[in-house]
Amino acid sequence: MNRVLISYIIFDLLFLATGVLLLVATLTQDDDRNPPTRANVARKMLLSLCPLRGEPQSTSLDGVSQTAFSDPKTAAFVNGVFIIFAFMLSLPGLALPTSRMWLWMHGWLVAFCITFTLALGVDLWLQTLKMRSNLSTLWARQSPQIQGLLQETFNCCGYMDSSTPPFQPNSVCPNSLKAANMPGCVWDFSNYTNTYLGTIFTASFGIVALDVLLLLNVSMVLKQRREQKRYRHIDEKNGLGSI
Repeated sequence: MNRVLISYIIFDLLFLATGVLLLVATLTQDDDRNPPTRANVARKMLLSLCPLRGEPQSTSLDGVSQTAFSDPKTAAFVNGVFIIFAFMLSLPGLALPTSRMWLWMHGWLVAFCITFTLALGVDLWLQTLKMRSNLSTLWARQSPQIQGLLQETFNCCGYMDSSTPPFQPNSVCPNSLKAANMPGCVWDFSNYTNTYLGTIFTASFGIVALDVLLLLNVSMVLKQRREQKRYRHIDEKNGLGSI
């Protein structure tokens, strides 16, 4: 039993699974053209700060200008496509036990996926380092309706406090007296942001680690096949024929 090849197949299948998960996670996101709700408004805002769904663009929803996001053909989607394509390149290499060309191309594409995924993870990590100032800017450019949804989501009034910037009257903050006794949204919103984006970039680094292990397995299989080819040539020269 070829343990090197079995190890390679296992990591190659895990590699495929990460690509499928990226595609599923991207394609099952809520349609950004739909009105934001209390359940998804914070996530929609955060995705404008990271490379997962593309650059924010200005759209109109019920006549109100607010932040929306581009179609799902973005970094995570493209990364998933590259991963699946790289997996498909490995299939001829598995079907042809003496071939090294397909595995060589597979290895280079895996290396590209490592670089691409690492760039996404590092970008998200850098965003979390300056998240507080980014959130303040992002909050300020939202419409009153969106700010109101965020207040309902985090049970708070205003951003820093009820007057900075001024709160939006709603069921949580019906008047100035009630709003003054409520905390600002900055703390809960920041905690949610750190947890949400932290989960994403941690998952990105996990995918990178898995890809690196796959790349090591590719190199081991290539080395093994190179040695087998050398032994066949030696046997042929000695008149023993190929193994």
